[in-house]
Amino acid sequence: MVDNMKSQSKQLGKMYFTVAAILFGAQILFGLIAGTQFVYSGFLFELLDFNVARMVHINALVVWLLYAMIGSVYYLLPDETKIETVGIGLGKLGFYVLTLAVTVVVLVYILVQVGPANELSIWLIHEGREYIEAPRWADIGIVVVVLIFLANVYLTAIKGERTGIVTVLMADLLALAGLYLAGMFYTNNISIDQYWWWWVIHLWVEATWEVFVAAVIGWALIKIIGANRQIVEMWLWIEVAMLFGSGILGIGHHYFWIGTPEYWWEIGALFSALEPVPLVAMFVHVMYDWGKEQGLQKAQHGKAQMNNTPAFLWFCASAFGNFLGAGIWGFFHTLPQMNIYTHGTQFTSAHGHLAFFGAFAMAMIAMFYMGVQGNKKELKMTSLTKWGFALITMGVVGMTVALTIAGYGQVMIERAQFGATWEAYFIGQSSVWFKQAMGWRLAMGLVTFVGFLFLVIDLLTIKNAKINQES
Repeated sequence: MVDNMKSQSKQLGKMYFTVAAILFGAQILFGLIAGTQFVYSGFLFELLDFNVARMVHINALVVWLLYAMIGSVYYLLPDETKIETVGIGLGKLGFYVLTLAVTVVVLVYILVQVGPANELSIWLIHEGREYIEAPRWADIGIVVVVLIFLANVYLTAIKGERTGIVTVLMADLLALAGLYLAGMFYTNNISIDQYWWWWVIHLWVEATWEVFVAAVIGWALIKIIGANRQIVEMWLWIEVAMLFGSGILGIGHHYFWIGTPEYWWEIGALFSALEPVPLVAMFVHVMYDWGKEQGLQKAQHGKAQMNNTPAFLWFCASAFGNFLGAGIWGFFHTLPQMNIYTHGTQFTSAHGHLAFFGAFAMAMIAMFYMGVQGNKKELKMTSLTKWGFALITMGVVGMTVALTIAGYGQVMIERAQFGATWEAYFIGQSSVWFKQAMGWRLAMGLVTFVGFLFLVIDLLTIKNAKINQES
């Protein structure tokens, strides 16, 4: 049995959490800059243009979530395998290499921004492919770091105990690493290039990340409320079957208009809608079973188990945020009959904001609180916890509503009324609905940033708060 107080793996996990929180703040900050430029188009013009602010905003989102996910695995691995993580020295080296690479890439994005359209730019500045702009040298570095991470996980699982959660993570992380390679080559045909590009953008998020979050939430529910492991792992395998099935085939909703065969219309529409179902089903089943068990304990004058209320709050919100953001808002425009009008509008941004926040960000914030708890028997939420949760959630939901209204205005004016011409685009962009919605999006972004400040202060102080000293 590994000593959790001295576990190097858990310490490494906390290091990843720390950088993830910093990048989370950077993501919000650059999102505010991009949001301001929608309202005041001359803001930071030719210093930090919209395309650069947007690129850093989205890349920071992806990278902070990856940091949090890697940190989560390092944090839970000793608990599941009952041994210290194998090769922890290499794991730390990978952390420092990745952090250095991310720092250099962001500085190049901000200070250099663009280069000559040649091979040198691809290797040293950025590749120019949306969402995966990292230059080629950074791509190679990421692959090396992920291979170290994979080796740590696999060798630890082979040497120690291998639970169902660890087995699911082993399969999922292999897919996560392999799919990244699909974004590291070009083809001359734009349709073929987009076909493979979506293997990274879609299959990472809607297949491997969804399974990963389900495994992490399953582990956390066992730790926080003593959830039945058999129920958790049963739903995990259902999740693997449904998400690897629906997630892979659900990629079809990105293949509607890039020159692929029309059969993707039906495939993409059907399977995309199924993706959030198993995660929500697992959560509901676990909560029902937990409520039943706690009821029996109380009847016998026992105490209900709940040892980390801040993490539990964020995990609960994540399960249903996933359903709303990925499920409901995704289904709004996943049918080809609707997508032909909504494609490329702010409907996509609305879905992206709520889906990433609900499905992934909330779960990773919950893991921050798991890391803060450490060996403390119980961690109770404070007023800062509640303010942080309320403001961040209200801010993101507010941005989602504003972006949905903006998208609706674009669909009605730009697509339906004026026929999707260049002139129609600018008429839609200058409409009252669109302008007001962008203003509200910016205001809600500021609310989110204030909530983030509450979150950071809470993470730094909650363990020593009076309520937790008393407990």
